[in-house]
Amino acid sequence: MGFDARFLGVEAPMPSVPEADAAASVALDHVHFTIVLDTRRRFARMTGVNVDGAALVEVERRDAWEYDARIPEDWQAGPEVYARNDLDRGHLVRRRDPVWGPPEVAARANAETFRYPNAAPQQAEFNQSLELWNGLEDHVLAFARVHAQRLSVFTAPVLAADDPPYRGIQVPLRFVKVVAWRSGDELATAGFLLDQAPVVDLGDPMRSRADIAARERARVAAGATAVPDLGPFRTFQVAVADVAAITGLEMPLLVAADRMPHSLSGDDGPRELTQPEDLRLGAP
Repeated sequence: MGFDARFLGVEAPMPSVPEADAAASVALDHVHFTIVLDTRRRFARMTGVNVDGAALVEVERRDAWEYDARIPEDWQAGPEVYARNDLDRGHLVRRRDPVWGPPEVAARANAETFRYPNAAPQQAEFNQSLELWNGLEDHVLAFARVHAQRLSVFTAPVLAADDPPYRGIQVPLRFVKVVAWRSGDELATAGFLLDQAPVVDLGDPMRSRADIAARERARVAAGATAVPDLGPFRTFQVAVADVAAITGLEMPLLVAADRMPHSLSGDDGPRELTQPEDLRLGAP
């Protein structure tokens, strides 16, 4: 049960919340992964999953989302957030990542990814086409010299104070991911940022926003509740140090192992990715 910091054969611990936030955080262990829930925002502050690429198995997908019965329901953003609108329950720990090992273990891991603390609202048409975002771990797995085809993956919504309010929660506009693997006898990491905020510098922004607004009016007319204006997803490779700064989480070992060190404020800032081959991992 739970995330294993020694899964790679070298120390790769989950990012930790600062002491000031510890009282509002609760760790929820599952088969091969752990979710640290922020009980104030009702979303995960961070998730960590161990992925054994050599032992992955296929399990039938069943979208049976449930509350985590170990904690109060009002700590969790539940079905009322996603009803009658265009928001998807976006998996933070990917459904397939912890699904490995003996059949009964893999089946339990699959089911446990469908708990509300593992979800965050994402605009549906983009969540369903996130081949790049969801495929980054697979590309790193094939590209890097991964020890025994193992990865540790950390994913989280960025819980910003100015996230738009909706149905008693605030919708996260950005998500981060850190992929960790073993290169020789050393830890290696890479950081990524997904932005689902309205995009103003791609294509025709006025037409794009008009299309979004028209779809939203149609949904509201049909009885749906208006949702925040979420624009097209963009994916960036960023320094792991920037992931730490954006989230406010502590991850010194992951930062030190970054294969693409740079600063958000430097000349070599966030790199927008259009295909997995665009990412840079540095020399092994």
